[in-house]
Order: sequence, then C-alpha cells, then structure tokens
Amino acid sequence: MTRLTRHDLGLLFAGAVLLTLAFPPFHFFVPSFVCLVPVVLLIEKGNHDRLPLRRQVQYGFLFGLFSNGLLLYWMVVALWRFTPLSILGYTGTVLLLSTFSAGLFALCGWIVRASRVSILVAFPTLWTALEWVVAHLGDLRFPWLGLGTSLTGFPTVVQLADIVGARGITLMLALANAALASAWLARRHRQKVVGMVGAVGLGVILALTYGIAREKTLGVRPLGEVAVLQPNLGYDTKRDPELRDSIFSAALESTSAVDLEVNPDLIVWPEVALPDFLLWRPDWMGRIAAFARSRNTSLVIGALDFERLPDSTAIRYNAAFVVDSTGRHEDYPVYRKQYLVPITEQVPFLHGWTLGIRWFGNLGAGDGGTVYELGMGAFGVLICYESAFENLAREYRVNGADFLVNITNDAWFGRTTTPYQHASHLVMRAIENRMGVVRSANTGVSQLLDPLGRAHGSTRLEVATATAGILQTSENVTLYSRLGDWVGGTTMLMALTLIVYAWWRGRDEGLITR
Repeated sequence: MTRLTRHDLGLLFAGAVLLTLAFPPFHFFVPSFVCLVPVVLLIEKGNHDRLPLRRQVQYGFLFGLFSNGLLLYWMVVALWRFTPLSILGYTGTVLLLSTFSAGLFALCGWIVRASRVSILVAFPTLWTALEWVVAHLGDLRFPWLGLGTSLTGFPTVVQLADIVGARGITLMLALANAALASAWLARRHRQKVVGMVGAVGLGVILALTYGIAREKTLGVRPLGEVAVLQPNLGYDTKRDPELRDSIFSAALESTSAVDLEVNPDLIVWPEVALPDFLLWRPDWMGRIAAFARSRNTSLVIGALDFERLPDSTAIRYNAAFVVDSTGRHEDYPVYRKQYLVPITEQVPFLHGWTLGIRWFGNLGAGDGGTVYELGMGAFGVLICYESAFENLAREYRVNGADFLVNITNDAWFGRTTTPYQHASHLVMRAIENRMGVVRSANTGVSQLLDPLGRAHGSTRLEVATATAGILQTSENVTLYSRLGDWVGGTTMLMALTLIVYAWWRGRDEGLITR
C-alpha cells in the first residue's frame, strides 16, 4: 500500500463526514449533493498515478472504512449487550462494504481510462448499481441508507420517487456529485463550470417544482383514526419472565387510555410488544379480543410465533397478529417476518445455527406477505428493517394495500443515530407507492406518514407515550409501483455494458489490468 498524502486523507475524511451529515439525525441538505465529490476527485487523481489500479483500490477501501465505520457504529452499541462478538459482526460488515467500495473506485477508474467514457456517466451508474447489488446479496443483503434516503428530511425534493424510486434519487444525487466534482476539476474553464453547476441547480429546481406540484395536486383521502402505542420497554425488562404478565397488563391499560381519548379504528403495538408466544397465552389473546369487541377497534400486535415440526422441533418467528373489531383473529393469518437481520435473527448461510449464543440466529423466515382487510382499509405489515426493502412495500401496494403498518423495536440502539436512520426509509416507501404508513416503535420514533412522505405525530425517543391521528392514503398507483425498481435494473445493465465496452476498447491499449 503506497503512502497517502495529507490531501488524500483530507478528501477521504471529508467525504466520510459529509456522507454522515447527509443522513439522519443530521439531515443537512447540501451534503447530499457534495458528499461524493471527494470520491470522484480521488478516482480521477488515481487515474494519473503510476499504478492507478492499486491506488484506487487503496482510496476506495479507506473511504469505505471511514464512511461505513461512522454510519454503522451503532451495530456495536446494539449488540454488545448480548455478546462481545458484536465487534466481529460490525467489523465484518464494514470490511465487506469497504471491499465493495474499493471495487467501485477501481472499476470506475479503469472504465474511464480504458473506454474514455466520461466519469459523469461511469460514476453515477456504478454507484447506483453497487447500491442495488448490496440490496440483493441473499443472506448478506443490507439495503441500509441508500444515498437517495439522505434527502428524506426534505420530502418535497424527492417526490420524483413515485416515478424513479429511491434508487432513482440515488442516481440523480450521484450524477450531481460527479458534475460538481468535474466543475472543480475544470475550474479554470469558466464556461464548463457554469454549465455543470447550472445543470445541478436546474435539476434541483425541477425536482422542487415537481414536488410542489404533487403536494398541491395529489388526491388524498382519510382512512380512519389510528393510534400507535410506544411502551418504551427496556431490553432487559422484556426478557424477565416474572414481568411478562405485568408488561401485558400495562400495554392493555395504556391502549385503553388512548382509546378513551380518540376512539381509533386501529391500534398498533410495536414489534414483540408481548414478551411471550401468543399461542402459549390464550388468556392474553382472550383479553385482547374482549378489548377489541368492547371498544369496536382493531389491533395489530407484535409478538413471537412458532411452528411445530414433525420431528418435534419448532421454528420461532418474529410475527404480527391481527385482531379485528369483533375480536376475531383466527381468520387472519399470522404475518411472519420475511427479511431477517443477519446474525441476530439468522446466521447467513447457516440457517438454524445459533452460534451457541442466546438471541443469535435462531429465528425462521416467513414465506409471504398477507394483505389484511379491515373496515378502514387494506394493509400490509413490515417488521423492523423490512422497511428498507422497497420490493415488499411495492408488492403490498400492487396487491391492493391502502397503507403499510411498520412495527419495530429499536430499544437495542438507545440514543444513537439508528432510530432516525431506520424511520427515514419509510418516507421513501410512502412516496414510491403513494400510500399512508403507520409506524409503531417500542422506544420511538413512532409516527404516521401521509402519501407525500410527511410525518405526523412523531414521538420523542425513550418516552412511554402514544400518538394518534387520521391516516391518509391515495388512489394513485404509481409508475414505480407498476414497474418496480426499474432504475436499479437499468443501471445494472448499463454497468455491465460499460465493463464490456471498456474491455473491448482497452484490450488493444494494454489497459485491461491497469
């Protein structure tokens, strides 16, 4: 590894810090448009090095190390309470993502050198394609904080997601960053600088214009009153067997208090709100059903579920139970979480292996999502970080859902940046599919989102409370809902085309491996 200059380290550090500031809870606007400028500058600088491939791999790996190390520090905080092995999970995740980053730098630099394709084409394509790849790695998939998500604090700017999806916003931001970096490199040529900076400014104006128009013209309709329970239970409290009955009673009492105030059509409890298997506690389900009947309200409740296998073993599931306003729950299939958190819920490639440690890798994955029909409308359930998987929300919408219910338990993360990062994904899901979203989080952030991605009734962290309001949706089935992540698929095809073209152009010039 060759020695880095102070200038190199400054660019690497600046890019990592700016990327961090673009995401929640900071959510600064400008960093989204400049956080990758140092990346483009370093790729271009590497192209003039004596050993460009080696230099760009070095730059890319260190950028991945700095940026992912800052963004994902919460992984250690969240898992340390279970085992010091959490540092291995954090380290492995950061190293894997850093390796991808190194590949991106090297591949982008090589394509530009070998094919003479502009970095304005190569970089945005490869950055977006890599984001797609990371979200489709099977057991290792981790679609956390795509670049487009950084703008969810400014929903007016990302209304275009109903056409291009979150991945399309990523592509546009990567292009803006590449243009501004190119403007800096061409700073002695005033006409080029004005053209590139002006193009970025025009793009922002057009996005804002579209967003304002959608906010004024999108037809929304009320579905009904929804109440969200935020019990704020600590992770140790929920694991104490002697407290299970008191936790259940407290949740039901809190729900009763909310119901008396607003008389909601639907009440949502968070992920694993009940610290036991509901199938083992018919007394709990009986009290819940009686409550639903007496108040004429439906409930979505997070709890554990299991399935007994023929060999007398059982599979545990992270699940959601639906009870309608008549107290019936037998007619509604239990939703079992499909996308499991690597290591803590399922060990990648070693399903059923628990590492011999409690709470590690011992959950099963559900095999499909149900669209539930209640009096106020149809909905699909997302548990925990399933909110980051755009295809699941889209499938619900295409199958007739009017809104989404996201239940989660973010107690593991404490007062880190994660609860805010986690909640930001739902802004994109709401806009992409023009549907309302209900989010119930054990320790926050709990909120309602309208079809324009605007939050209502957001709660503070680590406070026992509830929020309620009128949930809205729209009749609009968007282009994104119909086509899916067409931008991600297109950039993958473009990336492969660029690679083939660079190989064809570079083979006669000795640039295949340089």
